[in-house]
Amino acid sequence: MSGRRQPVLGILGGGQLARMLALAAAPLGIKALVVDSAADACAGQVAPLVVADWSDYEALEAFARQVDVVTFDFENVPAETAHWLAERVAVFPAPRALAVAQDRLAEKTLFRECGLPTPDFMTVDTRAQLEQALAAIGAPAILKTRRLGYDGKGQFRLAGMADADAAWAALGAQASAHGLILEAFVPFERELSVIAVRARDGDFRTWPLTRNWHTDGVLAMSLAPAPDIDQLQQRATALARTLAERLDYVGVFALELFVRDGELLGNEMAPRVHNSGHWTIEGACTSQFENHVRAVLGLPLGDTGVDGMAAMFNWIGDLPDAAVVLGAVDAHWHDYGKQARPGRKVGHATVRAADAATLAARTGALAESLGRVDQARPTLEALRG
Repeated sequence: MSGRRQPVLGILGGGQLARMLALAAAPLGIKALVVDSAADACAGQVAPLVVADWSDYEALEAFARQVDVVTFDFENVPAETAHWLAERVAVFPAPRALAVAQDRLAEKTLFRECGLPTPDFMTVDTRAQLEQALAAIGAPAILKTRRLGYDGKGQFRLAGMADADAAWAALGAQASAHGLILEAFVPFERELSVIAVRARDGDFRTWPLTRNWHTDGVLAMSLAPAPDIDQLQQRATALARTLAERLDYVGVFALELFVRDGELLGNEMAPRVHNSGHWTIEGACTSQFENHVRAVLGLPLGDTGVDGMAAMFNWIGDLPDAAVVLGAVDAHWHDYGKQARPGRKVGHATVRAADAATLAARTGALAESLGRVDQARPTLEALRG
């Protein structure tokens, strides 16, 4: 035996992303140690789990002594916790990136500073300011909490001034705690995401642009590489690089984008591995999870190239029959080990093929077998042109 000590990756948050990070770390000879407040966090199925609150600094002190670097699996980890840990152990991405992504006002301001246009927006702190903002921005519009909330949470869509009372009833109580922001609704043509990774030495790479479809604010399907993107890949890559360098970012992140009149608009940035990048596990030379582990540990990045195309089904609420997926051609099943619950991401499946026509045939056949034709229909339409 060589006696070589295995590096240890500390992960704040124990959800499915932490679970997949731990699984990606193992073949690299890297152990994972997870912290979460829930004793049944699904990452605990594959890695040691420390059950502790984000303000339990005694437990976090002990955690910091056991790991070589710390990362996080979702953006609602308190930035104060990340800052506190950064004084004791390397934390990537840097707490500043986490803090910016947690505040929609700071995020959108940064987008514009980096040359990425956004929908019009105004901050809202009072009921009167909501009316003022709605009058200025127009309708439809979306009222959101400035902090917390994703997958459609913490949002209310207003069709017009008549919805102001209902919107304030839904979110007004959070104005003093988290702040609110009113955003113009974008009549977009497509939703895209660019998944990017930046290493400690500044090496920067992206995977091909992914096209996404949402249902009730939750990702339902992804397709990569997105067809008919023209020059958008180059533009999205340049914008992602600018953001990463501005934040001195280390690790994987997702930049969510709208396409309107052939131009890109910034929606949100996720400072972590991202649901729309799950297809990379089977669909890319190096997955987003492996490259995130490589980046934060200071290892060389892997190739982000792809061979062919991939379509990803997201399983929301409950899982379909795994045997149907596993019996399909070049289809790959992922069960997150979560209890079924409405609106909850409980797994996904990725279908691969060498070309769009073959992918459409395989995806359509699987959707038909699972009774998921409606879920897959927009993806199939995109594949068939």
